[in-house]
Amino acid sequence: MVLKIKNKNKLKIENKNSLNNSNKSQDDIVIECKELNLWYDDAQALIDINMKFKRNEVTAIIGPSGCGKSTLLRCLNRMNDVIEGCRIEGEVLFQGKNLYTKDADIRLNRKKIGMIFQKPNPFPMSIYDNITYGPKIHKIIDDKTLREITERSLKRAVLWEEVQDRLNESAMGLSGGQQQRLCIARALAVEPEILLMDEPTASLDPIATQKIEELIFELKKEWTVIIVTHNMQQAARISDYTGFMYLGKLIEFGNTEQIFENPNNQLTENYITGRFG
Repeated sequence: MVLKIKNKNKLKIENKNSLNNSNKSQDDIVIECKELNLWYDDAQALIDINMKFKRNEVTAIIGPSGCGKSTLLRCLNRMNDVIEGCRIEGEVLFQGKNLYTKDADIRLNRKKIGMIFQKPNPFPMSIYDNITYGPKIHKIIDDKTLREITERSLKRAVLWEEVQDRLNESAMGLSGGQQQRLCIARALAVEPEILLMDEPTASLDPIATQKIEELIFELKKEWTVIIVTHNMQQAARISDYTGFMYLGKLIEFGNTEQIFENPNNQLTENYITGRFG
């Protein structure tokens, strides 16, 4: 994907890997926010968010710092629950069921909706133990099965060739980019349906960033990926859909090419052309 500046200061996108999404139907919606509002004590961080995320697509959420991007992402697997003073109204529907009902199985939903953070956070244990940590929590204890899960997950994260002879070594000895791919492999080990990524390349060098972006493109063949990024070029390169947020509101949401090339909202255009943010 290549970005070009048009005469009217808009960003032109040429996406050689773009897919035709015109035939997508309601059945392709894997997770949806309906009238989602969130407060931290008396401060409202999300305001009436309505958003649908399609299966096997990459959706990027962009916007200036403090606009609610990461807060929205954490709502999708209830990670805001641990924040004192956080209050949520509205619905997050995963496979048609509201994640915020009293009888919702939070642990099962977090298994199905994995999370990758801005800074790689491998556990201070071996590479093998990092990958098998989740499966063991979910009662998988057979050694052969765990070895198969480890190899499969590391291959999916394009890390197997680099670490197959180091599985019993500490994960802390890996490079930053390898650690982030290990965290992705760790999330994949429990067979999620959605991967949430909160600025997964922000702390990585350009080479490691490129590997993660290439990995994301491969991951969407099997998983739905939702990524928060400050890097608009990255959003344009890897995403099928883009949502622009500002001051807790979803200002515009649509096909990535349309958002960058011909935004409907002046605020969106001002942001992507660098007039603020």
